[in-house]
Amino acid sequence: MRSAKLGPAERAGALARMAEQELDVLVVGGGVVGAGTALDAVTRGLATGLVEARDWASGTSSRSSKLIHGGLRYLEMLDFALVKEALKERGLLLETLAPHLVKPVPFLYPLQHRGWERPYVGSGVALYDAMSVAGGHGRGLPVHRHLTRRQALRQAPCLRKDALVGAVQYYDAQMDDARFVTTLVRTAASYGALAANRARVVGFLREGERVVGARVHDLEQGGEFEVRARQVVNATGVWTDETQALVGERGQFHVRASKGIHLVVPRDRIHSSTGLILRTEKSVLFVIPWGRHWIVGTTDTEWNLGKDHPAASSADIEYLLDHVNSVLAVPLTREDVEGVYAGLRPLLAGESDATSKLSREHVVQHAVPGLVVVAGGKYTTYRVMAEDAVDEVVHGLDQRVAPSCTERVPLLGAEGYQALWNGRAELARRSGLHIARIEHLLNRYGSLAEEVLALIAEDPTLADALSGSDDYLRAEVVYAARYEGARHLDDVLARRTRISIETFDRGTAAMVETAELMAGELGWDKGQVDREVEHYRKRVEAERESQQQPDDLTADAARLGAQDIVPLG
Repeated sequence: MRSAKLGPAERAGALARMAEQELDVLVVGGGVVGAGTALDAVTRGLATGLVEARDWASGTSSRSSKLIHGGLRYLEMLDFALVKEALKERGLLLETLAPHLVKPVPFLYPLQHRGWERPYVGSGVALYDAMSVAGGHGRGLPVHRHLTRRQALRQAPCLRKDALVGAVQYYDAQMDDARFVTTLVRTAASYGALAANRARVVGFLREGERVVGARVHDLEQGGEFEVRARQVVNATGVWTDETQALVGERGQFHVRASKGIHLVVPRDRIHSSTGLILRTEKSVLFVIPWGRHWIVGTTDTEWNLGKDHPAASSADIEYLLDHVNSVLAVPLTREDVEGVYAGLRPLLAGESDATSKLSREHVVQHAVPGLVVVAGGKYTTYRVMAEDAVDEVVHGLDQRVAPSCTERVPLLGAEGYQALWNGRAELARRSGLHIARIEHLLNRYGSLAEEVLALIAEDPTLADALSGSDDYLRAEVVYAARYEGARHLDDVLARRTRISIETFDRGTAAMVETAELMAGELGWDKGQVDREVEHYRKRVEAERESQQQPDDLTADAARLGAQDIVPLG
């Protein structure tokens, strides 16, 4: 299958074509649901556009727990339909759609009570496995198993001996959420969708009551233009209400934001060969393997402040440390924390006062003629949400449209991935890279890793590790700007790579070299390089300051000390 670039020339071309022709569908919002909706629409044969105000996945979709899961805790709520749906999607992603990006991950659930707890938890996990297999998508994941305390401590020596009487181990899956969304957008573009980030919808076009398009502001080059479309989809997640306000109609529901924060710590701080899942008084806490790191999360608190940059407060960080330390033999301290990130869940309001009990199911509706709203849901079921949104779009189109086929449309990089993985030793020999580097590239790009290797063949200096972050190659920065739509330094350090949360310096040691590599691709002069570096430095300082503040209000004020975007000079 043909690859697709999201570089500067392709972005400019997409914006020009959107301004020139009427689309069947314009999708507003470049998170996982918006990207999935664009892919669903274009693979049904619809002329499709996708615009995002900031960077792909810059909101909720890059700040999740990075899990693809059936929602084990929803079984306890007796929400069997949601679990069944999510387990099917998990299987599709592991087996067909994105085996290069979505990987199995084991979790250990420590049991703390003798007698009743093992059969209670065991029956739930057994049902979870049975529903997965019964749905026809359970292959490839081991089934759960019961462990004695001694067996559990052999898997996770980090646990205090008095913190458990035994354990149950089960499997789910994980991915790099931001990378997944970028790959979704590129896949949609490869089928003909027009995609542009840094393009903000500032109003809707109306003919009477009907929405017939949108006014779009190009944040990179400046200027406004109109995009006409027979149907528009609002897929802006926690910004749903604000986007709806542009048309003067909120719809029959609104979206409430729940903040979740995560900590990233080095792998050697927690001695375990498996992830952990712990019950808290409000929800569950995960300790998730993440390369040479662990992700610890999450919190679940209402957030009523600015949505662009939700801030983690000192109280949030202490909450997570206190809860994870309740079971660890060697407690974590603030000094162990490499990275912190905060995200907002888009929850449908009106069902419960507690955000942790709000529905994760999604809603799709025609708010006004010509405008479809899709909201709620969870990352794992993005494809179902997208399909439902396009089904609703089709109701507003006066033509026959094919049904969704995205169950059978692998994402870019999936085709040929397994063969390249099997031949990774030969790939290492030919490229001159260590086999661990090849495995790293294959697990980030799949078969598209050959495009990264081609850059190295052209310029062998790109095979070197990036200064300040040994996990990433210089070639990956060039690839991010040329192929993946990275427009600013923050895009690369926070989303195309995860350097901003995987290093104690939060990426400042890598920022100058990264900006200089991007400059060659994006045509930056020294002034723009300096502006990018200074902006990133201020972002890191603001985040560090916010994480010292005692509450949401003071943390948010500190985080807003850094601007959102660096305009081109």
